[in-house]
Formats: sequence, structure tokens, C-alpha cells
Amino acid sequence: MKVFAAILLVLAGIYAISCSESPKSSDGPAENPYYSRTDTTRLTVSNSEWKTILPPALYAVARQQATERAFTGKHWNSETKGTYYCAVCGNKLFRSQAKFASSCGWPSFFEPSRPQSVLYRPDHSHGMHRTEVLCARCDSHLGHLFNDGPPPTRKRFCMNSISLDFEPDSVVTAAR
Repeated sequence: MKVFAAILLVLAGIYAISCSESPKSSDGPAENPYYSRTDTTRLTVSNSEWKTILPPALYAVARQQATERAFTGKHWNSETKGTYYCAVCGNKLFRSQAKFASSCGWPSFFEPSRPQSVLYRPDHSHGMHRTEVLCARCDSHLGHLFNDGPPPTRKRFCMNSISLDFEPDSVVTAAR
């Protein structure tokens, strides 16, 4: 009986490992050949190809303009210092120094890390007049831009957490 229980535990462990998500390295997921945090070359990849590469929830938001529920994303209330990248292609988008607590339930920033990091497109869906924010490298939907942010820009880049990868700043300790 003990041998049978041990075999079950080993099989359960193997199953759990095989079903877990593969961890992302600093260069992004291995199954995404377009992910790079250094390449800024504009991508032209079809949605059908993205669908085979991206996890379904990320595909729904990034390529089909879905929105994650407020207060559910992993970055909405994070105060960790670091850099936010496009979860689809790795393009550098925002620094934590531009993040602020907007209480809207999504991570909010008052400016992108570089003006050329994002693109803007009018969005008249759902009977609203908004400005959609897209990744300038891969055209993925990130969220929306509103004119109710803090100084100095008065802008609120209201982003979906799932569309963002985050890398915390390295802590450098001085030798004593």
C-alpha cells in the first residue's frame, strides 16, 4: 500500500509540473519567438499566429480588445519599483515612477517610458468616446487613455495588468 501511495505522489508531482505555466525569463516566454526586451523593430504578425502563441486570456485582451475585471489584475495596486513591458512582444512601456494610485482598479500611469512606446486610436465601442492605447511594436491593446490623471501630464494611462510584464529594479547594496 505504501508503494502505491508513493507512486501516486510521484505521478501527481509530474502532472502538476507538466500542467504549470512555464516561467518567463527576462527575455520572455520561450514559446513566443517575437518577445524581446531589446528589439524595437515593428512587428507585423497576424492574429491567427498570435492566437497560437499567446495564452487565451492574454490573446482576448491584447488582440480582441477585451478588458480584465477591475481590481483583479496582478499590477493594479503594486508599489514595487521597476519597469513594465508589453506582455505580447516585450516592448518597454512604463516605469513605476510614473505609476499612481487612481483607485480605478487597473494599473495607471501618467506617462509612457518613451513617447514612441505606445500608439493611440479612437475607440467608440460600448457607446463611449475613448482613446485606446496600443503597443507601438506589436499593435496589442493595452488599455485606454483618459484626461483625469495627476500632474504633470494630467493623463491616466489605464492599462490591463495582463497586457503588462513587470521586472522589478535590482537592489544594489553598497559593500560595507
